[in-house]
Amino acid sequence: MAFRPLHDRVLVRRIEAEAKTAGGIIIPDTAKEKPQEGEVISVGSGTKSEDGKVTPLDVKAGDKILFGKWSGTEVKVEGEDLIIMKESDILGIVG
Repeated sequence: MAFRPLHDRVLVRRIEAEAKTAGGIIIPDTAKEKPQEGEVISVGSGTKSEDGKVTPLDVKAGDKILFGKWSGTEVKVEGEDLIIMKESDILGIVG
């Protein structure tokens, strides 16, 4: 991919939620919420402190993450809908 986020930003692809509940009920598109789980595609170089030292990010490409419902900015890169967010918007790494 030809896009690389800067500084403490992360590029994320949403992981779509299941269309069926555990009991077998199919959830229509109109009732679905946007998934809050995603896969990190690429990360920036890290945060820069006042003395110029760069601290690398805790997440890396390939990590599965959870993020807040309203986190990040939705963008379209090479025809794919992705999200750019700050590392601080990430709630945690899954598994």
